[in-house]
Amino acid sequence: MVKENDYVVVHYTGTFEGGEVFDTSADRDPLEFQVGAGSVIPGFEQAVMGMKPEEEKRIILQPGDAYGERDEAMMHAFPLAEVRQQFEPEVGMTIGVATDEGQHMPALITEITDTEVKLDLNHPLAGKTLVFDIKLIEINDAPKYGSGCDSDSCGGGCSCC
Repeated sequence: MVKENDYVVVHYTGTFEGGEVFDTSADRDPLEFQVGAGSVIPGFEQAVMGMKPEEEKRIILQPGDAYGERDEAMMHAFPLAEVRQQFEPEVGMTIGVATDEGQHMPALITEITDTEVKLDLNHPLAGKTLVFDIKLIEINDAPKYGSGCDSDSCGGGCSCC
């Protein structure tokens, strides 16, 4: 059974409540992560605790156990002239922005006015209830595949991160 600090390998499919798939490992390698390391969303990590290899389960995660509620403080506006010095913005475009702490995060352009570009820095899945079908493939004492959740796969890939 899965316990804290185990390395687990899972296949998963994430859907919205209406059944629309937003992410799946079905057509790629399974996800490997260490339980308790905080590399996946809290509800996903909690769901694998106690599972046995080959066990499957469906979980429903409220925003607080996933990506949190949408936060209006994560909406920002920048002068259009400054943005145009770097690129031509379009509504719906996702761009990378640097935080004051030096981290890079995706931002969605939600509106362009005559003077401003408005960005939403909330995670795209913030505020949403998520459904995951999880199948535990194996449990290991150390990473076996090196395919864990990292910034490259999670930026637009694995949603459980």
